[in-house]
Amino acid sequence: MSTNRTTWRSTTLALATALTIAQPVMAAEGARSVDASVTRRVVVSIPDRKLALIENDRIVSIYPVAVGASVSPSPVGTFSIVNRVSNPTYYKTGRVVGPGSTNPVGTRWIGLSAKGYGIHGTDAPASIGFAKSHGCIRLRNRDVEQLFARVRTGDIVELHAERTPELTQLFGEAQ
Repeated sequence: MSTNRTTWRSTTLALATALTIAQPVMAAEGARSVDASVTRRVVVSIPDRKLALIENDRIVSIYPVAVGASVSPSPVGTFSIVNRVSNPTYYKTGRVVGPGSTNPVGTRWIGLSAKGYGIHGTDAPASIGFAKSHGCIRLRNRDVEQLFARVRTGDIVELHAERTPELTQLFGEAQ
């Protein structure tokens, strides 16, 4: 019995030591991923129903999105990211949905400076590629999780209602 306790204590001590040594390394790696020298923009083409993540003038990712329906269009203009929430709770008059598979905003919320609007996941992935949202920019949950990991509060988000030369360059010719 004492041999098992000694082995258990040795293993626990070794694990605790390894974690203590690893914490500064993990913190330093995390700090590198939030590099302040990176200039980030999120560009959304409402007519193309696509979103581009651009870092230091280089396209990092392009995602298909759902945009606002004609009765509830997406806002147009330049905004900033004001908050980021993992596994958000959805609130609407008379309805509250906690995190999970039935949450209308999916697994991530990226709030914009346009009050009430954001970029988020969905519980209805078949809506992606269409004008189906209440004005927000909707992505598949796996896509919004990737985007969420890269964007930060203060990053710029541009929502365009019309094609521009830059949008043609980013997303190709209109289809």
